[in-house]
Amino acid sequence: MTASKSSRARNARAAAQAGARTGAARNGASGGTAVKNASPARGGPAKPGGSAKPGGTATRDRDRPRNGAAARGPRTIEVRDEPAEPGHAPWLQIVTFVLALAGLGVSIYLTIAHFTESALAGCSESGLVNCTKVTTSPQSYVFGIPVAVLGLAFFVFCVAIMSPWAWRASRREVHLVRIASLVVGVGFVLYLVYAELFTIGSICLYCTSVHVITFLLFALTAFAAAAWGLKPGAPWKLVPDRQPE
Repeated sequence: MTASKSSRARNARAAAQAGARTGAARNGASGGTAVKNASPARGGPAKPGGSAKPGGTATRDRDRPRNGAAARGPRTIEVRDEPAEPGHAPWLQIVTFVLALAGLGVSIYLTIAHFTESALAGCSESGLVNCTKVTTSPQSYVFGIPVAVLGLAFFVFCVAIMSPWAWRASRREVHLVRIASLVVGVGFVLYLVYAELFTIGSICLYCTSVHVITFLLFALTAFAAAAWGLKPGAPWKLVPDRQPE
């Protein structure tokens, strides 16, 4: 009985030692796995400004602008109200308006003299200067209309189109009509001068004054178109919008 107890005790101690060794081996294996799992990712540490992906890889943040500069948007064009550019010179407006008034005054006088058949004051009745011969000739009518009446209508229009308000008009059509009317007027004057010199053989001082005024208005209008353009006071401009700094 004593021997059997001793053998049972030895077997129990041997079993306890075997269990302790097995438990130690298992704990060692678990520790190794934990260490292995705790090892750093193959890709290494993530770079600054990037974000790590599963598997240890890091990606660069592409949304950030280079050199830290703010993102610039596309350039835009907007319409801004700018001060009007300088228009035609004041002296030009005044001179053309005064000339148009002078031409209107002479045309009114010639029209009255034509319908009343009265002699023109201060005008010779013989020689090269003969106002009566000119104003009563067949060439003093165009399409059945007295030339004096046509001149009156022309200078009424000139007074309106040569006024300072018309010179300051912002519509391009006003300036186009002005220069077109002067071109027509000069063409008609050339016809009258030819008729006086080569057909009638005499000239009229009042008619000549009207011709000179028409030529001066044409020259000044052409000069204004060349110097300032047909629409000098345009108040709108297209300007580029500023970019954010």
